[in-house]
Amino acid sequence: MIPTVKLPDGTAVPALGQGTWFMGETPGQAKAEVAALREGIELGLTLIDTAEMYAEGGAERVVGEAIAGQRQRVFLVSKVYPHNASATGTAKACAASLKRLGTDCIDLYLLHWRGGYPLAETVAAFERLREAGQLRYWGVSNLDTDEMAELESVSPAGACATNQVLYNVGERGIEFDLLPWCRKRNMPIMAYSPLGQAGALLRSPALADVARRHGATPAQVALAWSLRDGATISIPKAGTLAHVRQNVAAAALKLTAENFAAIDSVHKPPGGKLPLAML
Repeated sequence: MIPTVKLPDGTAVPALGQGTWFMGETPGQAKAEVAALREGIELGLTLIDTAEMYAEGGAERVVGEAIAGQRQRVFLVSKVYPHNASATGTAKACAASLKRLGTDCIDLYLLHWRGGYPLAETVAAFERLREAGQLRYWGVSNLDTDEMAELESVSPAGACATNQVLYNVGERGIEFDLLPWCRKRNMPIMAYSPLGQAGALLRSPALADVARRHGATPAQVALAWSLRDGATISIPKAGTLAHVRQNVAAAALKLTAENFAAIDSVHKPPGGKLPLAML
């Protein structure tokens, strides 16, 4: 059973989803990528995250093929490039994403990172798309605490559904101020690269030790850690059926206080404000 996380309006979405960064780049792998996404959906990983940036629309086309005939089962997330996030550019980008995805509505549409257009302009564009039924919710990605405060000042109350940021055992800087800021507003964090860049965290001795104690893998421990607070959505990529099944099993892994202490002793929480980490 995949746990859920609540958006600010109380809507429940899966806490463990499927990321698609680097999908759609190699035509010969598309069939396997589609099969992995479909397997994930069958096993409860019904939140799928993608972006117009990923393979310049290639990942959205892979997702579109994977969800064909079962769109209603999926909570679909995509993102707009900052250079497209103008008053008119946002609508054009969204229309192109909808076409590639083979749907008439994106469940959650995010500003991929802060660009040159004023946040108020992008927010207004998001709100128009929401009112037109082309998206259900909107949010942001890679915005730090001061930028979130600015966003709040130009947005309808409670309108921003999430902030998708780099967050994992090895990148914990948001715990100092951004994470508490979002928690205070009942806004879940969406954690990308929860296994670290290129799976770097999988070589962590601390995770390996905890994994041995549970008969699990370091990747499963890293995912269980990311789900520990019930208010974070974790979106690992899994391009194979085996990886999808391992990710699903991580949702049932219950770490102990001793496990968390062992991880903290090596991968320490921040002692002060750090620049927002990004990939």
